[in-house]
Amino acid sequence: MILLDTHVVVWLALDQTRISNNARLAIERARASGGGLAISAISLFETAILHKKARIALNGTLETFLAELETRFLVLPINGRVCVSSLSLPRAYPDDPADRIIGATALVEGIPLLTADSEIRRSKALPTIW
Repeated sequence: MILLDTHVVVWLALDQTRISNNARLAIERARASGGGLAISAISLFETAILHKKARIALNGTLETFLAELETRFLVLPINGRVCVSSLSLPRAYPDDPADRIIGATALVEGIPLLTADSEIRRSKALPTIW
């Protein structure tokens, strides 16, 4: 199983050309192995914000799009362990609360994070794929 960063989820749905070949292979392997793909619950919120700010255009309603994400991915909760872990990420890790929740979710679940975010990857705080 791998955890997808919010932008990867959006790109999978709306613009797959933005996903690296290595990331695409990792997604295919996770699907084929039965391990699957997961997202943090906060990615649903971030997606809603992107839509509200008109940074993404959807064919249907936001509610329908989010419901589809919930059926295609395992949605991992924001729980106490994730919150505590988010506070212990190093200074080099981005300060954005959603990024911290997503990274902490990957750590708590013991799975790599698939992200294009160079700051997250450079921080070396957790295993990443891109």
